[in-house]
Amino acid sequence: MRILVTGGGTGGHVAPAIAVIQELMRREPGVVLRYVGSEAGVEAKMAAEIGVEFVGVATGKLRRSRNPLQMLNAANLKDAACVPVGIGQAMKAVKAFRPDAVLATGGYVCVPTVIAAALQKIPILTHEQTVTIGLANRIAGRFAAKIALTFENSLADMPEALKKKAFVTGNPLREVIFSGDRTSGARRFGFAPNDDGLPCVYVTGGAQGSRILNNAVKDALPELLKVARVLHQCGKSDIDALTELRNGLSEAQKARWKVQAFVEAAEIGDAYALCDVLVGRAGAGTVTEACALGKPAVYVPLEPASGDEQNKNARRSADAGGAVVVKQAECRAETILGALLPLLKDDEKRLVMGAASKKLATPNAAGALAEAILALAKGKGSAR
Repeated sequence: MRILVTGGGTGGHVAPAIAVIQELMRREPGVVLRYVGSEAGVEAKMAAEIGVEFVGVATGKLRRSRNPLQMLNAANLKDAACVPVGIGQAMKAVKAFRPDAVLATGGYVCVPTVIAAALQKIPILTHEQTVTIGLANRIAGRFAAKIALTFENSLADMPEALKKKAFVTGNPLREVIFSGDRTSGARRFGFAPNDDGLPCVYVTGGAQGSRILNNAVKDALPELLKVARVLHQCGKSDIDALTELRNGLSEAQKARWKVQAFVEAAEIGDAYALCDVLVGRAGAGTVTEACALGKPAVYVPLEPASGDEQNKNARRSADAGGAVVVKQAECRAETILGALLPLLKDDEKRLVMGAASKKLATPNAAGALAEAILALAKGKGSAR
């Protein structure tokens, strides 16, 4: 059996694909897998980490704006020209691989491959991670035989023709996030044993980092480091500046603040095992992982985001009692501290919030998607 996987641009689109790939490997020994995406995205690196062959194609991203005239810019025009090139490259990749089915997990990088597969009459299954269906998946869904959703309430916004193809699975999670150890995590990231009694804040702005979040946490450090350790994943853009700042701190402060551009797949399990409170954006991947692991969180949703998706992701967790939401416009040291300090000083409150967060988890999402893509590949997809 041959399964082609596509999707990416951000880790939130790639991590679910990786989770399904790993489930397919378990369920279908001998399955042949190939990942098609953008060389510039995180998908090339993440596919390589699990030993899946990767093929890069040209992709174009549409930078949207509430003002249509602002969309007529050089970057959009340049990327628009990449789309037909990418479709041509994807046509060759699909024809050469001859897949039985295609799994598309969203992001602009999946569109050329989905179109190429549709033109070659290969059955397609798409998966949407967020409450609001993204533009790429709205396009891909029109070509798909099946549309998998993370949330039941996503169905309400779908056209009737697409609802007939849709079903709910939840968001697949990489198995590695469950494999961590708190003590080995503390040593891995360089925290001193004498601070093991302190809670740990895991700050993540996603694979690319978040400058707004980084600046707020940086300014909060003098107070934050009095009561907690901080593992700070900041992205490539800010790593040099934050490393320089850390080098100027006292030895006691440096021992409690660890900063790095990216948390590798081999590290993410330990990062989560060490985490007592997560501080981050509210992408679907981050929120889903926090829920699965029962982590209380402080979310700063990205604005604007497509369909206000991050606010919806964060609000769903907050409404269940598992998170605190800080508006992007209010993301400053004092608001971050106002959200964090009551949690860091109250073990019981963290436990209650973590339990509330975990009630939103969908633990068998990878299995449900693997089953669906295998059925589609075997010609049984329409029977679901």
